[in-house]
Amino acid sequence: MVNVDVRSLTQPVGIMRIMAAILTCMCFSLAGAAGVSSSSYWAWCMFTWCFCFFFTFLIVILEFTTVNSKVPFAWDDFTTAFAMLASLMCLIVSIIYPTFFTCKSCHRAIGASVVSWVCFATYAGEVVLTRFYPRGETSGFLSTLPGIMKMLETFIACLIFVSLDRSQYTGNSGLQWCVAVYSLCFIFSIIIILLTLAQLTSYLPISFDKVVIVYNILAAVMYTTAMVIWPLYSFSNNKQRPPNCGHFCPWDKLVVVTFMTIFNFIVYTLDTMYSIRLVIITTPTCYFISCTFSLYLVPKATIKKKREENRGEAKITAVLAWLIMETGPRRLREDATK
Repeated sequence: MVNVDVRSLTQPVGIMRIMAAILTCMCFSLAGAAGVSSSSYWAWCMFTWCFCFFFTFLIVILEFTTVNSKVPFAWDDFTTAFAMLASLMCLIVSIIYPTFFTCKSCHRAIGASVVSWVCFATYAGEVVLTRFYPRGETSGFLSTLPGIMKMLETFIACLIFVSLDRSQYTGNSGLQWCVAVYSLCFIFSIIIILLTLAQLTSYLPISFDKVVIVYNILAAVMYTTAMVIWPLYSFSNNKQRPPNCGHFCPWDKLVVVTFMTIFNFIVYTLDTMYSIRLVIITTPTCYFISCTFSLYLVPKATIKKKREENRGEAKITAVLAWLIMETGPRRLREDATK
């Protein structure tokens, strides 16, 4: 028997989700009525609104019927991550659609643009409510900084795919390598997100954190090559924008891919540095390093006094634990209190 939770619809988060579902439905309805375009950017805008509407409506239904308590993954982590992703997608679409598809007499297109901005504000409000006012549960992977960077990496890759044109890289081995880099990194990032969301990392025969570090390093190196090769081959024969270039000029798409490649390289580099810091710097060896530096940070008279207070077999352990509590990193202090 399925129970019904009416409270999920009357809470501020539930009200915002209902508003977001209505607004996204209005967006793709107005955009569809304004006219159909063969541009990949138009297809991306319609996909974004339909994607956000479907998953927002699904979240509302699952929470209303309390089926969300039976899903095999962290539900709060998933909803928070989706709200952040939806707000980012709506922000980009709110910039792309009015730039390419609106005019002074296009009333439906203007309406879709305005509603899209309101939709972005709604999802951003949901992020504020769920992220900065949590319910007390431990955050999952997707709502942490590494998870956010993984979603950002896949999102930027999607923008690259939307801007790619087959005629741009066909017959050019250098540009084909760049497309391979975008595709491989996107696939592996999706796999990492799915494995962590489904909580399957503990079943792997090797350390998942170290595998992620190796992947991040390889991805950063591969994006370094793409960051150099793509503009080198793309703008070798057309360094300036053609004078008769319109809204959907292939030259503009080359520029978009170039900048998105640079942005994704930066994100992968930051992700690599942060994952190395989490896995390697916070190992048990760091206890010794922290205590060694603590000997120089704490006055000698204070250490001597603490030694006298902790006479006996465990005095060294007690002094080291006290040093960690005084000057050690936050994670070390938490471990020392356990």
